[in-house]
Amino acid sequence: MRRFFNDFGLYLAWLVAILATSGSLYFSEVRAFVPCSLCWYQRIFMYPLVFILGIASFRQDKKIIPYVLPLSIFGGLIAFWHVLEENIPGLSIPMCNVGVPCTIKYVNHLGFITIPVMSLTAFTLITVVLFSVLRSQTRLSKQTTSLSSGD
Repeated sequence: MRRFFNDFGLYLAWLVAILATSGSLYFSEVRAFVPCSLCWYQRIFMYPLVFILGIASFRQDKKIIPYVLPLSIFGGLIAFWHVLEENIPGLSIPMCNVGVPCTIKYVNHLGFITIPVMSLTAFTLITVVLFSVLRSQTRLSKQTTSLSSGD
């Protein structure tokens, strides 16, 4: 499994970012759902991931991970807050009272899968995959070091 994440983890994170961005654009441009304030902030953190992870994937540049992780973590925190705001009555921040309310549920599959839940899932997947790549890289480098030193 370590080898899988080391070899394909960046591609997997990039694929998740592409799917999340495509879904976001589909909901706003095709279905004509107007994004709320928290959705816009989530987009600010997700959209650059497509380009940064794409370039890093093609170059197999794992050194980019520490720079990308804050985008996925902060985007995930905003998505988490959005899920809470959507499901807990009275939990509202002032920016969500202007324009489209952050509590509106354009999509509600199976009674709990909403756009913020999909966003949270994407950010969580990207974060977990990137941490797995770092972990596998660390373990593989330790194995290589121990093999070369003759342990």
